[in-house]
Amino acid sequence: MKRIVLAYSGGLDTSVAIRWLAEKHDAEIIAVTLDLGQGQELTDVRERALAVGAVRAHVIDAREEFARDYVLPALQARAIYEERYPLASALGRPLIAKHLVAIARMEGAAAVAHGCTGKDNDQVGLDVSVRSLDPAMELIAPARIWGMSRPDEIEYARVRNIPVPVTIASPYSVDSNLWGRSIECGVLEDPWIEPPDDIYTLTRSPPHCPDEPAYIEIDFDRGVPVRANGIDMALIELIESLETIAGAHGVGRIDMIENRLMGIKSREIYEAPAAVVLHAAHSELEKFVIARDLEQIKHDMGRAYADAVYNGLWFSQTREAIDAFVAAIQPRVSGTVRLKLFKGDCRVVGRRSDYALYDRGLATYGEGDRFDHTAAEGFIKIWGLPTETAARKRATSPTPVGG
Repeated sequence: MKRIVLAYSGGLDTSVAIRWLAEKHDAEIIAVTLDLGQGQELTDVRERALAVGAVRAHVIDAREEFARDYVLPALQARAIYEERYPLASALGRPLIAKHLVAIARMEGAAAVAHGCTGKDNDQVGLDVSVRSLDPAMELIAPARIWGMSRPDEIEYARVRNIPVPVTIASPYSVDSNLWGRSIECGVLEDPWIEPPDDIYTLTRSPPHCPDEPAYIEIDFDRGVPVRANGIDMALIELIESLETIAGAHGVGRIDMIENRLMGIKSREIYEAPAAVVLHAAHSELEKFVIARDLEQIKHDMGRAYADAVYNGLWFSQTREAIDAFVAAIQPRVSGTVRLKLFKGDCRVVGRRSDYALYDRGLATYGEGDRFDHTAAEGFIKIWGLPTETAARKRATSPTPVGG
């Protein structure tokens, strides 16, 4: 009998997909769920998959791999899609695909499947990643072809006695992991409507945040965040701690109109307290220790990296080449950044590093100024010579006929 390995979230779509795939393909369905830090949602996911009809259910703790091999490189690359989205869901898709392909090979499966619709950007990350890892692997996306609406899926489940989670009553579609949380659908599809406060679970509304700011000092060693407020932490622990602290001060809410690869503009809501704080800190420290021309190139590479990840090209030569470029910079990215968190605002208020290119003797306007002011006139003369020459030529050029 044919075997299909399904990326199983435990929600309505993938619960229905287990039975639908079994019926349509006369196949055994093997469910695969990765723990990427989504929390309590996975407490009974194995039992749920088996109850729906999966013959086996693999639940894999991939949190450390996710943080080390996906989140950290994206942080160091400054990968923020369209300058707002820190790519939490997008970073998880290639890792899910990697484990889908590995388990399909182990189980002797001919195909892998997922629950994304034809509008989802996540489908791109999964499809392209699977094909990059194993071009011969068949890929099935039931929600792209079954033509069922959400009420249709609920009825399909009812008729077949498929147990589905009570969260199907929610009008929102939610995806979460260690790096952040995305919320879609319902009233959020109207870009004029302010998001209701009850959609947020990681962040407080600014009016309900403490009236005193919190200060966090984050230490980096060769581009890796290793310490918060003087306490050594593993990366996962540090991310979780920052999520708690920053979320309590309302930091990390993102409301944006996003350009999906499929050509759709979509209103997206994200919560990413730790990602917002760590990106602010790492970016500031990096700017502090590298030269201006390199900083400009690094900024452009960050955008290219974010686009590659968002567009499903994790397993690409482009991403690997940018990783090599970023890795060459990170040894200098060592030092401390101090941030102030207050009622939704995250602001860098201090930075220090043994590798800093900031020189107070050159920057100061006070006592101890070592800058050679007399050199400025000649420098500016040479710098502006091309525009001065062009202006002189324009002044002596004849006026065009009819001008």
